[in-house]
Amino acid sequence: MDSGKPRALLSVWDKTGIVEFATSLVNLGFELISTGGTARKLKEAGLEVMSVSDVTQHPEIFDGRVKTLHPAIHGPLLARMQKEEDRQGMKDLQYTPISLVACNLYPFVAAASADPPLDKDALLEMIDIGGPTMVRASAKNHANVIICCNPMDYDSIIADLQKSEGNPSGLPISRRQELALTAYQHTASYDVAIANTLHARWNGIPEAFDSIEEQSSRFHNTLLASSIKMETLRYGENGHQSAALFVDDDAYGGRSTLVTAHVEGGKAMSYNNYSDADATLRLCRSLSTDEWPETPHACVIVKHNNPCGVALAANQVDAYRNALASDPESAFGSIICFNEIVTLDTAQAMAELFIEVLIAPGYTKEAKDFIMQKGNRRLLTIESPNDRLAPLERKRILKQIEGGWIVQTEEPPIIDWASAKTVTERAVTKEEIDSMKFAVRVCEQVKSNAIVMVQGLATVGIGPGQTSRVEAVRIAARRAGERAKGSVLASDAFFPFADGLEQAAEAGASAIVQPGGSIRDQEVIDAANRLGIAMLFTGHRLFRH
Repeated sequence: MDSGKPRALLSVWDKTGIVEFATSLVNLGFELISTGGTARKLKEAGLEVMSVSDVTQHPEIFDGRVKTLHPAIHGPLLARMQKEEDRQGMKDLQYTPISLVACNLYPFVAAASADPPLDKDALLEMIDIGGPTMVRASAKNHANVIICCNPMDYDSIIADLQKSEGNPSGLPISRRQELALTAYQHTASYDVAIANTLHARWNGIPEAFDSIEEQSSRFHNTLLASSIKMETLRYGENGHQSAALFVDDDAYGGRSTLVTAHVEGGKAMSYNNYSDADATLRLCRSLSTDEWPETPHACVIVKHNNPCGVALAANQVDAYRNALASDPESAFGSIICFNEIVTLDTAQAMAELFIEVLIAPGYTKEAKDFIMQKGNRRLLTIESPNDRLAPLERKRILKQIEGGWIVQTEEPPIIDWASAKTVTERAVTKEEIDSMKFAVRVCEQVKSNAIVMVQGLATVGIGPGQTSRVEAVRIAARRAGERAKGSVLASDAFFPFADGLEQAAEAGASAIVQPGGSIRDQEVIDAANRLGIAMLFTGHRLFRH
């Protein structure tokens, strides 16, 4: 029986604010329909609610798998009440229009990241069917149905309805379109999460030990991604460009990321800040492993997406000072990341340096109080297990190009050092091997063409992003100065000519690690032998474009 009141259908998993929303709708003259747990919650609050089964004259079946999938629900959701034929059809079928739907979906993303993981059947049960169908139908017919997927919109919808004295038709079409777009974004994001999760479960994620063919075969046939805008940034790389920060749907799945980091102090983060911070955090995570147990403290200093100083040390202050010494001039206005909680001693050591952003898994109270005395300091906290940055995880990298995307996997270089080949007459010493392992890890994060010179476990000169490899050597050597003498040099790709190696020898490098693979390798090896340099071939190129 049509009561003449506007009808609202409420069926939500996230019940935040639903009782208050429903109460306000009733006060505005709405009649409520609901399902399952939502109906129980509303009835417990003393509200009069009609069950969906009362409307459909059909019980919920299969443990609630089928509730709202019925013409008596979807007819009113899709009826075009501006058309005489649809109005007559509703009357003939004795259907009552539904003017408002509040629906959000089973929390598939949270279920997919559960620890321990849900088994296959339990995960499949978290795929909502009726909910997305109602949401999409309501959004399609937004001229007649107000759709709400986000509890954050409840108050504004009530305010809009109050302005129209409870008449749903009084809601402007622009507002209805806004809510419909939100609804489609909600269901699209939901489907992306399902497709990506099931692909990973059923096909596996590319692993580092897979062959290139095996890795490629595990990529999706369709590239799917979903992110939610967190905030509008001040501007892009330059003032004439607009920019925004988006967060991945799964970024809150039990791990702290750059996007979800706690930001405090100074101005809001900019596009460039986030871009540089990503490069800094990525390298610091790469060094935050058990590979160097006697020197667990990592410090990374980055400027314009390239490291200008990197060090590992037995204590945090030494790690900072050694990293800074690599290129103190470039460190002005840089981004710095530590892999351990920042102490007061470290904060005091940094007192005279202007830093754009400081990143760490935490700060002692004394260190934070000291740092925040300068109002232009921005602190990012990447909450981490055991107060230490988690190592760099294997991930998928997307890069947009004209007309599409290119996709690759990324992880720290996995080099079998036992199989790396000494190609010169002079053998590489154990100390040089230790430095090479560190240098290669840093070199992998430097823009190509890249040259890194190290002493021990600290960079002394970095030549980034050059079109000529020999020029990258010159830059690294110039920055290293006297510290180039006796240094270990890492190159991200082979030396195409002997001139790069000769330039390194002239600067004072004593050992070189490079992938090898040039048609002129022997020419380069002969030059190394003539100059008394030890050289190791890893077979692993480390380009970063």
